[in-house]
Amino acid sequence: MNRSESVSFKKNWKAAWGSVSQRTLMLTGSAVVAVILSAMPFFFKHIELRPGIQIHDFVLSRIPAHNVSLFIFLIIWSMGLLTLVRAIQTPGVYVRYIWLYSLICLTRLLTITLVPLAPPAGWLELVDPLTGVFYGHSIITKDLFYSGHTSTLVAMYFCLPKKSDRILAVLATIIVGCLLLVQHIHYTIDVLAAPVFVYLLNQVVKSTIFINKGSNASK
Repeated sequence: MNRSESVSFKKNWKAAWGSVSQRTLMLTGSAVVAVILSAMPFFFKHIELRPGIQIHDFVLSRIPAHNVSLFIFLIIWSMGLLTLVRAIQTPGVYVRYIWLYSLICLTRLLTITLVPLAPPAGWLELVDPLTGVFYGHSIITKDLFYSGHTSTLVAMYFCLPKKSDRILAVLATIIVGCLLLVQHIHYTIDVLAAPVFVYLLNQVVKSTIFINKGSNASK
């Protein structure tokens, strides 16, 4: 980070922290995310104990299952690092992302509860040492509808400020969505539904939560 970027970084955070509305959104959003993440291991443990329905997936039935965990892990966490850098540079990106991510988590808890699915035929365990923390380091197979991996990347698309960043997010979403099917981690409908849900949730965030106009986040 050069000197001008450092000055801009400090100026942005000073202005955001000096705004009562922005400071409140940061603190409350961070608290909400912390509560949700701490509750997730208990929720996933619960859903693993219930029966689920295995559905026939036309697409998966034509794709041989392969373990591509490493590629999924590298793409998601590389995009996560990019989003973190942008959020550090621009507070509005952080505010927008934590609230959108909170809504994604809450709606996934609801949809997973309402749509009890068993893992697809040929399911292979996704090995991700970082995400595993939020799953209680257990093997989770029934957190299916809708895809958390896909929706997280779509959320990054809506929050990243630069066009080049958003192009990367689109490519990452498409690649990871395909890799999830290759590994039979999700049904096709889980992956396809994720962008729809995130788009609608982003509209909610835009219309109900004040986002600092200086964030230049994707509209």
